[in-house]
Amino acid sequence: MANLNKNKLKIAVAMSGGVDSSVAAKLLKDQGHEVAGIFLHFWKEAGETGNFENKCCSAQALLDARRVADKIGIPLYTLNFAKIFKKQVVDNFLSEYSKGRTPNPCVICNKRVKLGYLIKQAKKLGFAYVASGHYARLRREFPISNFQFPKNAKYKLLKAKDKNKDQSYFLYTLSQEELAHLLFPLGDYTKKQVRELAKKFKLPVAEKKESQEICFIPGKSHNEFLRRHLKLKPGIIKITPLIKGERGIIGAHQGLPLYTIGQRKGIGIGGAGPYYAAKLDYKKNILYAVKNYDDKILYGQELTAKNVNWTRGVEPDRPLPCQAIIRYRHQPVKCAITKISKNKFKVKFSQPQRAITPGQSAVFCRGQKILGGGIIC
Repeated sequence: MANLNKNKLKIAVAMSGGVDSSVAAKLLKDQGHEVAGIFLHFWKEAGETGNFENKCCSAQALLDARRVADKIGIPLYTLNFAKIFKKQVVDNFLSEYSKGRTPNPCVICNKRVKLGYLIKQAKKLGFAYVASGHYARLRREFPISNFQFPKNAKYKLLKAKDKNKDQSYFLYTLSQEELAHLLFPLGDYTKKQVRELAKKFKLPVAEKKESQEICFIPGKSHNEFLRRHLKLKPGIIKITPLIKGERGIIGAHQGLPLYTIGQRKGIGIGGAGPYYAAKLDYKKNILYAVKNYDDKILYGQELTAKNVNWTRGVEPDRPLPCQAIIRYRHQPVKCAITKISKNKFKVKFSQPQRAITPGQSAVFCRGQKILGGGIIC
């Protein structure tokens, strides 16, 4: 990675004890910057036999972060973000599920906690920039320096070099002001290269595995977490479309928040399956299902996105042709975006898309550029 510039910057690196944030800190330290690690403590669920560990801030994660900080010769500080994490991420997660939507907690966390709130706290501590181990790229139209952010400068959020690890999808909510204080040192590296660097630097986490699960949910018990925190109402499952003269009841569901559009696994219908969740009717408490993966009911030609953020700080004043990503790792599809009302836009696809899911994020891009995005209504 090329030097940011000749100035010595004061940078806080969000360190989780994983290989990515560890290599990011080492790269910045080797460039001669004044680097400090910040380990964030998030909310963890209280159980009958004690607290479940949050994967992002477990005791082992803190120990690993300390070992890395000692190895590369930087201080490591800890900040308690448990309260704001619970309110902004966990409570939102549960609220969205209770209303029939499938949220992406990492999108909310990056905006309101892990990056957004950390930037504010880091600035209070005298840091000019916050760096993270996200795989994304940021381009500036001017040389970067300590506490000098031209008012009219523009910051471009781009996809990472490594297409398989690209995490720009989770960062579309960031504003120009927030992007002005962020650094993504790994954007021009592949995961393989980062692993090789970790070994070269002899970092104690070079071989550490990474978790793809939601950090505040123990193990892989997603539905068990929802059962513990939501009042679920069992109901019936109907096949759709209904055959004339038949009631179409094919089973029973355990509570609509446990299901999402397009889901196959876990529906719990035996016999002549498989079945796929097609519609959640919260008024009647009915789960509608179809038998075919490519049933036309599962496809939609357009969607409405709310709470739309444009990463360049300016929204389009006319219909915008671009591409949209409707879930993480979804292939971008051509679309046209038209404004409906304040922060709400209609997205019309060039071809129908399967399982457009309320609560997920629709992210807009043009090639490598992330233009913005919003929450699917």
